[in-house]
Amino acid sequence: MRRIALALVAPLAAAAVLAGCGGSSGNANDAVKVTGSFNTTPTVTIPTEQASSNLVISKPVQGSGAVLKAGNAALANLVLYKWTGTTHTLLDSTYSSGPQIIPSQSDLSGITTALKGARMGSRLVVVLPPKYGYGASGNSNLGVTGKDTLVWVIDLLQQYSANQAASGSQVSSGGGTLPSVTAKTGEAPAVTIPKNSPPSNLSVTTLIKGSGPKLATGDTVVTQYVGYIWRTGDVFGSTWPSSSQPQGAPFSFQLGGDVLTGFNDGLTGVTVGSRVMLVIPPSDGYGPAGGNSSAGIEKTDTLVFVIDVIGYLPH
Repeated sequence: MRRIALALVAPLAAAAVLAGCGGSSGNANDAVKVTGSFNTTPTVTIPTEQASSNLVISKPVQGSGAVLKAGNAALANLVLYKWTGTTHTLLDSTYSSGPQIIPSQSDLSGITTALKGARMGSRLVVVLPPKYGYGASGNSNLGVTGKDTLVWVIDLLQQYSANQAASGSQVSSGGGTLPSVTAKTGEAPAVTIPKNSPPSNLSVTTLIKGSGPKLATGDTVVTQYVGYIWRTGDVFGSTWPSSSQPQGAPFSFQLGGDVLTGFNDGLTGVTVGSRVMLVIPPSDGYGPAGGNSSAGIEKTDTLVFVIDVIGYLPH
């Protein structure tokens, strides 16, 4: 469900960080140029020579919004290039698929350095040698080796705290033949699953009713969620901070895009600020993909998500 954002937390062999200002040292990394307006697809020029070992950070657009707070995450549009030898390749761009969440602190020390003190509305350009990125092991999910330099262009749009939650009025706690939900402030909601069989169709229950706009296809949705397997009662995924995931980070996606069918169908029309419980049958979940073995999900499993819609960007 995540692309670049998930890749930010890959293992890293990091060293001390030295940030440069483009154009001063004469090395190839300083020669990377980015043009274009904020929050539009940038034009990136990478020299046809080998990258140097220097981390280079520049801000071609200085924003006037709030400074990204330590521990928060930014909703951002970005492009990512791989620089190998004297050639480069575009790995991904979010400008058509919808912005993604980037934690202010990640295992990529160069990105963490670039984000420190940055203001919303800024465009950052980060030329990231391996030792400030994915290290000698690279990142196989992105097709990055331990010798590849990466070029990131990041447009900072909004920020969210790690434990930000629904902001509306409580209207239900679920229950009956559906799971019941309890919650403490700043923590992942707890779900109790009943003994009966799950519903055969998608079930949507509003637990907290937000007062914001209604979500529509094409909108970028920013959420907190916790997901349970009905069969086992086990948590298989969560964005909330926990003992095993102290930082946590919200999850963003484009409604109608590459997420579970149950997410797209269940969240359309939900108001921003709401908390909803989705009970997703296999046909609208991981069933068509044959399950998700890494998460313990079988192809016949019904899933229970409690989702807080904490923000959005209209399409």
